[in-house]
Amino acid sequence: MRPFTYARAADAADAVRLADGGRARYLGGGTNLVDLARETVERPEALVDVTGLSTAIEEIGGGLLIGAAARNAAVAEHRAVRTRYPALARAIVAGASAQIRNMATVGGNILQRTRCAYFYDDGSRCNKRRPEQGCDAIEGFNRGHAVLGASAACVATHPSDMCVALAAFDATVHLRNADGERTLPITDLHRLPGNRPDLDTVLEPGELITAVELPALALAASSAYRKVRDRASYAFALVSVAAAIEVTDGIVSDVRIALGGVAHKPWRAWTAEAALRGGPATAERFRRAAEEELASAVALRHNAFKIELAERTITTVLTDLAGEQP
Repeated sequence: MRPFTYARAADAADAVRLADGGRARYLGGGTNLVDLARETVERPEALVDVTGLSTAIEEIGGGLLIGAAARNAAVAEHRAVRTRYPALARAIVAGASAQIRNMATVGGNILQRTRCAYFYDDGSRCNKRRPEQGCDAIEGFNRGHAVLGASAACVATHPSDMCVALAAFDATVHLRNADGERTLPITDLHRLPGNRPDLDTVLEPGELITAVELPALALAASSAYRKVRDRASYAFALVSVAAAIEVTDGIVSDVRIALGGVAHKPWRAWTAEAALRGGPATAERFRRAAEEELASAVALRHNAFKIELAERTITTVLTDLAGEQP
């Protein structure tokens, strides 16, 4: 066992002070960090307990402000989330188990690390665990790995369901560091691997997530989240889609699409959205837009099926949503 120190933060400013520029790791529900420490992937010298941060879910500017310490289960059960952002509620319920959702926090969910088996296996080469070591997943069993945005250094995927819905809804992350506060679109928070897959996000050392803000977004009220996985529960997505669409007189006036299970970060489908806006809301059009989004996908030995699976899932979700429009 590796010894470590433990401190409980009174508030966000205290947490940043205790983190000492990144020397300490923040501990929320512990559903990911404890696993990583047990497997010696993470070896923290100090832990700062941030469960005392805000758990509130509050109205703000027509949207919602969700405290970073709010439990995933509480967010999924909140009436405003269920009625105004149903894809977010469904994404959270689709993730992990009820026990984990009751423990996991919003901030921790956003910052959870990949579940790539090679990342967890100390006997395997992994650039995310040890930079410049190599990536055994590229030539190994890579059925669950990335087809979009990957690099020669890493083909891991981001595991969060919740983040896919947050990306689709233009969520903003509120941050605190030693110099003060800032905000960042969640689509800019996570990094693609490039040649530094050990860096999951653009956060500065010791920077803390304090809240997530969902903007007022009318079309989110009729949104959907669909997760394709190997079994019905407690399984990570092979492909997932969070989407919302607004159709006026048969024409797509607005649309939001994000994908999970296909990239190192929640993948906002900007190309597909641009292809759809102003065009007819038909299954054929949805399929063509999905194909445009996946045109840059690169398959590995075992995961070529993900490309068509993503295209079909996007098409089906949008077709279903468009059919429900008044």
